[in-house]
Amino acid sequence: MTCARPGIARLGLALAAGALLSHCTSAPKSEVVVSVKDQRMGLYEEGVLKKQYVVSTSKFGLGDQPNSYRTPVGKHEIIAKIGKGLPAGAVLKSRSWNGEVLKPNAPGRDPIVSRILWLRGLESSNRNAMRRYIYIHGTTEENRLGQPASYGCIRMGMKDVVEVFDGVGIGAKVVVTKDHLPHGKKADEPKVEPVAEPAAAPVHVTPPAATPQIAAAPAPSGPQTPEKAAALAAAAAAPVPAAPIPLVEEPKSSLFSFLPWSRKAKPAEAAPIQAPVIAPQPDAKVKVSVTNKKSGLKTDGVHQIGPIAPEPIAKGKGKKDRVEKVSSATSTLTRLLGLNAHS
Repeated sequence: MTCARPGIARLGLALAAGALLSHCTSAPKSEVVVSVKDQRMGLYEEGVLKKQYVVSTSKFGLGDQPNSYRTPVGKHEIIAKIGKGLPAGAVLKSRSWNGEVLKPNAPGRDPIVSRILWLRGLESSNRNAMRRYIYIHGTTEENRLGQPASYGCIRMGMKDVVEVFDGVGIGAKVVVTKDHLPHGKKADEPKVEPVAEPAAAPVHVTPPAATPQIAAAPAPSGPQTPEKAAALAAAAAAPVPAAPIPLVEEPKSSLFSFLPWSRKAKPAEAAPIQAPVIAPQPDAKVKVSVTNKKSGLKTDGVHQIGPIAPEPIAKGKGKKDRVEKVSSATSTLTRLLGLNAHS
């Protein structure tokens, strides 16, 4: 079927009918490029080739002259969309559905089917495109797609034209080129959003339990004089004194031991007496009496208790008394010898 050449009177009615049947007023989403050399149509979004379709341009070549049945080249735009909602293969006669639905490659038939995208030329080389009723439409002769076979329109498969119809809007640009179909821009790789690291969970630190404080034992109450404190300290440091042991002089033999006056009685050993336990007091003195059971002699003595008279000094004092007694015996012996010499 050829693209009809309407008169000037019918052109206004055709545009009004196309506007009523388009049912689409959205802004263009995509652009269309038709390659005459490749007999292919490309659907582009933002310069990126999304899909290709096999098409068929005019078998009479390229041009825009009226009654030439040629396909115009250059930039166009879609001014009307017709056939929305119709089944694929619906026959459109004078841009209206006549109720027929054909299958692909129906024998003996070559009508416009499925959908119509009406083009208007935007350049001087294609200004007659709208008045010449140059469409993008579906065809039943799908076996002839991929080669020039139309009468000036751009033919597509029954279902392919429905897909392009739904993908473009009124005002979308359609470029018909003699060259190969552009490859378009490469699709941008999906941006990988940086994954934010999860915030570290707050670590709750339990403070260590307070060490219980042990209260010190209270000091003894009551007044304490410096003398009493010194006495307690001295008593704690001083050793407990042992009971005094009386010194017993050993009898000495001499040449005149037979004389009565040279004989001295040997004092009996005193029985050990347990010293009474006396609380240590500073500068205290204890009087001790010792009685010999055999001789009946009683010995009194005063002994110092505490650190004032240390034990080494007491032992030295005993040795000195023994030396004095020996000297006395020697002087007595000298006098006796002198008497014997004169008698």
